[in-house]
Amino acid sequence: MGLLRWLPLLGQLLLLWPLAARPASPIRAFVVPHSHMDVGWVYTVQESMRAYAANVYTTVVEELVRGRQRRFIAVEQEFFRLWWDGVASEQQKQQVRQLLDEGRLEFVLGGQVMHDEAVTHLDDQILQLTEGHGFLYETFGIRPQFSWHVDPFGASATTPTLFALAGFNAHLISRIDYDLKDAMQEAQGLQFVWHGSPSLSEQQEIYTHVMDLYSYCTPSHIPFSNRSGFYWNGVAVFPEPPPDGVYPNMSEPVTVDNIHLYAEALVANVKQRAAWFRTPHVLWPWGCDKQFFNASVQFDNMDPLLEYINNRSAQFGISVQYATLNDYFQALHDFNVTWDIRDHHDFLPYSSEPQQAWTGFFTSRSTLKGLARQASALLYAGESMFTRYMWPHPRGTLDPTWALQQLQQLRWAVSEVQHHDAITGTESPKVKNMYMEHLSMGMRGVHKLMASIALDRPPGSGTDTRPVGYSASVYNPLAWKITTIITLTVAFPSVSVTDELGRPVSAQIQNSTKDPSAYDLLILTTIPGLSYRHYKVRRTRGDQAGTRELVTPRANTLKFSRKLRNQTSQEGKLLVPVMNDCYTLLFDQDTNMLHSIQDRQSNRTVHMTQEFLEYRANGDVKQGPISDNYLFASNDTAEPSWEAVGMEMVVGTLATDVRQYFYRNITDQGYIYSIHTRLAHVHPSLAGELLCRRIEQQYQVGPLDLNREAILRTSSDLNSQQVLYSDNNGYQMQRRPYKAFKSNPIPRNYYPMVQSAFIEDDKSRLVLLAERPHGVSSQENGQVEVMLHRRLWNNLVWDLNYNLTLNDTSVVHPVLWLLLGPKSTTTALRPRSGVALQHRPVVLLKELTDEEETAIHRPHHPWPVTLPPSLHLQVLSLPGWQYSRNHAQHLKNLQRGSVLVNLSSRDKAPGEINSGSQGLCKEVTQEDNRSSTQP
Repeated sequence: MGLLRWLPLLGQLLLLWPLAARPASPIRAFVVPHSHMDVGWVYTVQESMRAYAANVYTTVVEELVRGRQRRFIAVEQEFFRLWWDGVASEQQKQQVRQLLDEGRLEFVLGGQVMHDEAVTHLDDQILQLTEGHGFLYETFGIRPQFSWHVDPFGASATTPTLFALAGFNAHLISRIDYDLKDAMQEAQGLQFVWHGSPSLSEQQEIYTHVMDLYSYCTPSHIPFSNRSGFYWNGVAVFPEPPPDGVYPNMSEPVTVDNIHLYAEALVANVKQRAAWFRTPHVLWPWGCDKQFFNASVQFDNMDPLLEYINNRSAQFGISVQYATLNDYFQALHDFNVTWDIRDHHDFLPYSSEPQQAWTGFFTSRSTLKGLARQASALLYAGESMFTRYMWPHPRGTLDPTWALQQLQQLRWAVSEVQHHDAITGTESPKVKNMYMEHLSMGMRGVHKLMASIALDRPPGSGTDTRPVGYSASVYNPLAWKITTIITLTVAFPSVSVTDELGRPVSAQIQNSTKDPSAYDLLILTTIPGLSYRHYKVRRTRGDQAGTRELVTPRANTLKFSRKLRNQTSQEGKLLVPVMNDCYTLLFDQDTNMLHSIQDRQSNRTVHMTQEFLEYRANGDVKQGPISDNYLFASNDTAEPSWEAVGMEMVVGTLATDVRQYFYRNITDQGYIYSIHTRLAHVHPSLAGELLCRRIEQQYQVGPLDLNREAILRTSSDLNSQQVLYSDNNGYQMQRRPYKAFKSNPIPRNYYPMVQSAFIEDDKSRLVLLAERPHGVSSQENGQVEVMLHRRLWNNLVWDLNYNLTLNDTSVVHPVLWLLLGPKSTTTALRPRSGVALQHRPVVLLKELTDEEETAIHRPHHPWPVTLPPSLHLQVLSLPGWQYSRNHAQHLKNLQRGSVLVNLSSRDKAPGEINSGSQGLCKEVTQEDNRSSTQP
């Protein structure tokens, strides 16, 4: 995120804080030069490249070559790769290799981006880290040893686990709750060994360093100057660098007259920090957002300052040196301290001040969050389909080079949007549009790739003959056999559906929820793992009696009149049941609201209601705390946002849909909210158990009125004691007991739900599964509320200057699946169902022509892949990287400058292609207080 919003305030603390007592050992300050470069945020990636990012690498390389004592750490790979591929000369590339060999330039973290920790999924964290690390290893034969996660808004326990598994030697974070950081500083507890996963061995622990209150930036103010301290190159200028090289807020140059003032300020800050740590080694980050675009002026001023301090080391009591993270952590290691162990609990949510809880971004820009997860799921499906197409040998007419280009484009887009100012929704509108454009372009390419494989024809091929229906190829991206219902939107109400062998298929047609002039066609499908089925949907005309064609039955629609919100109920006397073999849902005709759910396995009925409410946000900073992209700040309880609700039930042989429409006023023509609840009528079996056991809900929310934050509140008679469980990145569950904060209690009890959350009592558990991130909370006993959408505007100068007011007028359509049952049942169902929701079948739909109607098309079906129910295939891909699996040989190739043939080459031998594929499985049925997805 950009310059820390409260750095000016923190900088003043330098003047007010008394100098700490000098440690017994001499203090060593490790000055780590760096530039924090957000992959997006306020400006697009290309704008950032033009304004400063390219200059960072160009000038840093030049200045490191000039001074052997100098150091620099590089973090985000997206900017570096753009510089490497499009800007760097051959001489600069050779200089980079030399600097890496000498340890004076160090890549830390090494992912495409610095990913957010609250709302990203583990799969996408792995992807973006792999993208960056693959490039570094392919290009330089190295892999990063240390993380640098200094700006994400809170810290998940998944990230240290992932980084430990990736081979990192130390993990560095910064943003944790303000009062906790204060306490940890006071107790010298900012460094510890983090055991992030309770189900993994001690080998997956990682040494963790929490930055002090100054975070990753140099103190922004110094006593003798009204300019930013230690930033001699000033502040980056957009859209282009100033032609005269004069930037705003450039620090006063170091001179003979002021060098002692600079030295005293730096020494005082180092000593202040030293008191917060157990060793006399102080990590002193030198840099901040968009810094070092003119590395010459930076180093030319810092060089004499460090020399001045070291020449007076006895007087000042410290020594200073340029350093990389390797230098710093090696010194800590050599100091031989025994560190405390921290358990698997995370550092979420994050508050920077009492009234500033960073829990709004759990929901901000829901449309972008949804598209990011859809793109990730499509990439997952495309990767496995292409890998199976290529292995054990390529078949058909597909060009593998073109195919890898489509996958690579989407890999880059999905990696990019994991940035901590991207999927979080904390970026400006034009940057949001950039992310969505990149995702959409990548998805279109992978759709074309998958269609060309499934239909065995070149992309874009087709005929101009008359359409008579549709053909649908349905791909199951999971390595399990699944039974599910897919929904197609068709233009006509009378159809027949057959499979690839011409056999009739169970289906149901009903009025569309998306288009009043169209129809929803529900098709029951069973698909083996990593396989696809083909269906033909033909238009029929009236009754097909006397023919072999089976007409798809049409569902019946029952409509109920609107009911007022304060309508009294006759205590359940007019209840309408909707049931399958697993559940009975009861809806109250007096209120048109859900009344209760019976779990038929345990024969327990849980009273349950669902309604939409809104928090009203303050838009005037003079009137109190405000909500924005980042912050959720409401001390008032949420209020019902509707006056009346209508209901209709669409009853069919395959499924029953209950549609509830919520109106702000009873006379309104249009509704502001809706819930579409689906219960499938599929008997439990080895193949159909998951389908029977879930209650599928899709919501429509918006457009909201200004300064509203919309929630879905589910209230039950479960005795949950205000304890909520929510997941860390779809990986493991965290217990979230309600905390009675004195200030800002509602927002500070919100947590991220990336994939799942639940409440429970001693008999039953209510599980919510999500296909995009949300904020989630339990404000009362038996209650869980999910924030679905936000639309905000305020007059905070920060937000206005950077266009971060979140005036989001969109309509969102999030999906939740509900599971209800005993703990023993839901413990097994929750992780597997969450994966099933994330990776639903991919439907490739095209018009069916006269020519194809009569053609006999028997596409090749690869043999199915079936893993045990407890295992999930994490990834199956051909990465296309250009390196040998033999590390020593790879390094020799790099030294010779030779280029290996890409794995996509058409003349590769089958064995060589196979050796480049990647496959990884994870367990999905662990206990809920342990890891739910274990590598």
